[in-house]
Amino acid sequence: MAVSNAKPGAEAMCPYRLVLEHVTSRWGVLILIALEERSYRFSELRRAISDISRVSEKSLTQTLQTLERDGLVHRDAKPVIPPRVDYSLTDLGREAAVQVRTLATWTERRMDDVQEARRAYDEARP
Repeated sequence: MAVSNAKPGAEAMCPYRLVLEHVTSRWGVLILIALEERSYRFSELRRAISDISRVSEKSLTQTLQTLERDGLVHRDAKPVIPPRVDYSLTDLGREAAVQVRTLATWTERRMDDVQEARRAYDEARP
């Protein structure tokens, strides 16, 4: 089952760019940051992410599958009734999450500067 929305052949031509897109995607960033704290069941993860931005079940599922395929997320399906699936970061995923969190922290710290730059840009435009 293909979980990437990339055009055929794009992965072979530029595989690192696709991984970067997966990690820095809208939901990829939020998933990595959330899972850096602890493992989550699907519904818990969806609630945690939806506190920041509303995510559909389909989008969350697709992003988790993509990150799992990239080796960043581990999916642990337990054979119990009702089914229980936990998501956590792999070692590779933890490494990526640290990098993503660094960028998120920088963004939060420098947001006033970004807003000022936007204001200056908009005022300079006719």
